[in-house]
Amino acid sequence: MRPARVIRPPLLLCAALALTAPAARAAVSCTAAASSVAFGTYTPLQTSALDANGSITISCTGAVFDTATVSLSPGASGTYTNRTLTSGASILNYNLYTSGAYSTVWGNGSGSSSTVQTLIWFFAPTATLTVYGAVASGQDPAPGTYTDTIMVTVSY
Repeated sequence: MRPARVIRPPLLLCAALALTAPAARAAVSCTAAASSVAFGTYTPLQTSALDANGSITISCTGAVFDTATVSLSPGASGTYTNRTLTSGASILNYNLYTSGAYSTVWGNGSGSSSTVQTLIWFFAPTATLTVYGAVASGQDPAPGTYTDTIMVTVSY
């Protein structure tokens, strides 16, 4: 019988952030911040996915009524089908989702991924979005600290 391995895979959600604004809306100014999705300890013997949440907060000034569209990059894997946390050559498959139902992958709208939109307006100039993450069960990677870097893009 093999001993159980303990994996601690934190996810760095926002290493870089891009904000874009059309010239016609130059009076609107937005900032964004993201918290990491830290999965904690992954055990290969667990029978269900390891879930964790992070957040993205968008704060704007000068907005009377505007919609912000938030997209996420695929990370190191280059695909939304299975994002990968890496530790050296070892990987753990995971993904990021738009809701706690874990059915819609949060991406840039390509393939089977979706973006998330939120309303920014004068009376509610700040919006906080929850990022839902899940590491698939049944994986048996080498012990280590696993990470991925996701680019968050906010368009308004």
